[in-house]
Amino acid sequence: MKPEPLLSVRDLKAHFPLDEGLVRAVDGVSFEVFPGQVLGIVGESGCGKSVAMKAVLQIIDPPGRIVGGEILLAGRDGGCAVDIAKLKPESESMRRIRGAEIALIPQEPMSSFSPVHTVGAQIIEAIQMHQTVDKRRARRMAAELLQAVGVPMAEQRIDAYSWQLSGGLRQRAIIAMGLSCNPRLLIADEPTTAIDVTTQAQILNLLRRLQRQRNMAIIFITHDLGVIAQMASYVVVMYLGRVMEQGAVNDIFLQPQHPYTKALLRSIPDVKSTPHAKLPIISGSIPHPFNRPEGCPFHPRCDSFMAGKCDREIPELLPVGEDHFASCLLFSGAGAKAATGSKVRKGAS
Repeated sequence: MKPEPLLSVRDLKAHFPLDEGLVRAVDGVSFEVFPGQVLGIVGESGCGKSVAMKAVLQIIDPPGRIVGGEILLAGRDGGCAVDIAKLKPESESMRRIRGAEIALIPQEPMSSFSPVHTVGAQIIEAIQMHQTVDKRRARRMAAELLQAVGVPMAEQRIDAYSWQLSGGLRQRAIIAMGLSCNPRLLIADEPTTAIDVTTQAQILNLLRRLQRQRNMAIIFITHDLGVIAQMASYVVVMYLGRVMEQGAVNDIFLQPQHPYTKALLRSIPDVKSTPHAKLPIISGSIPHPFNRPEGCPFHPRCDSFMAGKCDREIPELLPVGEDHFASCLLFSGAGAKAATGSKVRKGAS
């Protein structure tokens, strides 16, 4: 029997009304995160995964805003759930949730730290914002956090500025800040993008160790399927603001159902691949946000396209296995019949 979800996102929509038109960055996304689970969200750049997480924290850049759906955060010790989508971004309730309940590791730690304040001062400020401790106690806690995330000479580095630290140490310091108030959910937004491979492996191992020690849930956002395979137990595949497929990590990698997921996996190098052979690519590119296709958003690039259906109907997220779902007309009753009786587009991969 599954535990109650820590976070339930239901039909979330976040739009950006611009002079040039409406950008539907997140267009009906649903998923759940359970206590102690690592949920991976994967997709190409521009698929809406980062905006969805900013919506969870109510930090979407204006003029973007949540226009529909629910973001239910379970209460502590069986308390009532809170719908974050109904809270004002600047409200006291939302400020209490950020950091203390849900913390964020942003993509760029260099731009996340103030260059004119020490790293320690910023971690101390985060601690004192959510906990009733004096500055001396907060400083001791900050040093312990830096030590816990593997920053050497933490007592000295606490007084360093972010620009005095290497990329790997900055990443560890931003993780320490995220953990400063012992959140129940940590959102890691591509935390290994700007660091070398060796440091990336160290950061991933660190996050796994901290997650197990603290029984903390993590939402791991990345475009790297290799990282998803290493970190996540459950995976959500997004494209153009919608969920294409979601399921256990083994189901996604070993039994993918959606044509987009299959295409992503085909593009990964394999140890058995022929040397110097070209990898398959997904034809075309992500449509311009002001020129979204009708029907299924992936249909212009799909090798299973069904004329008259995929370009007209928006598919629902349907079960394709135990706790495995795909948003594709191939799995609807009418779509399954059409797939066997209609011409399928060829040449795309």
